[in-house]
Amino acid sequence: MEWTIQELAARAGVTSRTLRHYDRVGLLAPSRIGANGYRYYDPVAVARLQRILFMRRLGMGLPAIAEVLADEVDTCDGIRAHIAALEEERDRIERQIRSARHTLEALRAGAEPQMDVMLAGFNDRHKDEVISRWGERVFRVSNDWWHGKTLDQQRAWKQAAEDLVAAWVAAVRAGVSPASEHAQTLAARHVRWLSRIPGTPTAEGDRERSIEMVNCLGDMYVDDPRFTGMYGDAAGARFVRDALHAYTRTRM
Repeated sequence: MEWTIQELAARAGVTSRTLRHYDRVGLLAPSRIGANGYRYYDPVAVARLQRILFMRRLGMGLPAIAEVLADEVDTCDGIRAHIAALEEERDRIERQIRSARHTLEALRAGAEPQMDVMLAGFNDRHKDEVISRWGERVFRVSNDWWHGKTLDQQRAWKQAAEDLVAAWVAAVRAGVSPASEHAQTLAARHVRWLSRIPGTPTAEGDRERSIEMVNCLGDMYVDDPRFTGMYGDAAGARFVRDALHAYTRTRM
């Protein structure tokens, strides 16, 4: 199967002049030129044009596109990379759609939209950190889970988290030991809370990685200034860390 230059231009949404220019600069040659002088393009050429148009849409210049195509040893590898990039773009757009729906839902309910949710897909603040610690899949699954919730469900989840923090702060003020039964009950509650987040090791029953994650979170509460004050002060953060560490040593 072949298309003439006019047929390809019409289907690709470009001009015949553009296709001729791509030929002149070495980006896309016709598959063959007929005796009548017409340019013909086969499926391989169309697949190459698809790659070129995608990279143009990303804002790449023709010299940069030429370098990418020249470095590709296998056409299938290039198409796989194309698919991966499209899937990433699709996921970004889906996050933006969920964000816009959240804002609309909040405004219709007369509530103030949550700033972080409104900007989801535009600025996912913790994406790089989560991926570096736990991998791309954990971020993607947990992020989709969170942004798939309704406004009321998100509020309920945040309230449960705030209730857990308040219980930890109360335990610190009560002066109990991190290894006490009361503190260990709170640690178990903390781990159950984590296990309700899809994609995390605790949700998937991966014992070794769950222990690693819980210990890592405990350390983060102490070491990261963004979280230390969450439990009142540095002493409170150390209490939560020590209780979680004790829990992973004896009960996980």
